[in-house]
Amino acid sequence: MTIPDFHGCEEWKIYLLPIRPPPCFFFISSVMSTPSSSKNWYAFKVFFNKVFEIAELLEKSHIESYFPTETVVVIKNGKKKKELKPVISSLLFIKCTLQEVIEQQRLLTDRVILYTHFTEAGKVPAQIPNDEMERFKLVASSGQEGLEFFGNDCEEFHRGEHVRVIGGPFKGAEGYIRRVRHDHRLFVTVRGVCAVATSYIPRCHLQKIND
Repeated sequence: MTIPDFHGCEEWKIYLLPIRPPPCFFFISSVMSTPSSSKNWYAFKVFFNKVFEIAELLEKSHIESYFPTETVVVIKNGKKKKELKPVISSLLFIKCTLQEVIEQQRLLTDRVILYTHFTEAGKVPAQIPNDEMERFKLVASSGQEGLEFFGNDCEEFHRGEHVRVIGGPFKGAEGYIRRVRHDHRLFVTVRGVCAVATSYIPRCHLQKIND
């Protein structure tokens, strides 16, 4: 699995939520004052390739996290050894309540940055729809050969024929068919965060989605 450079793409802006929010963060403060048990997916940009370490810290707080991995062979002291590594070294998904993700950003200041977006009320954590996250996980953790990962998302990944996979190892995935190096491949994205491209999928396994 590889993460190629894809020129022309721009990542969503990510911002560090301050411990003492200025007036534009009053929306977040008001939400925190009203606890909710609803858990949703969010994304962290992790510094210094410490994804495994941050995931362990979250596990101790009973918070679910996810990041796609691959097994690579490395040579240490003249011996070959298999190691598990993230395919996108700086990305970690976290499933928790809004209050929990803001608290984790505060606790992990200088180690992670929370993906956010702007609303009329101000800047808030970017919530990832559960079905979108599950489709990405289905492809990213399929173990199939030929997957390519992108540590960003751009509009080009959302152009082409919109399809649903109805057969084969990627059954249930949805995305856009794009031509890459003379081959048609399916792009599945987490909007504003990242994307994964599959290997070739037979047309008989694809169903067009009429937008």
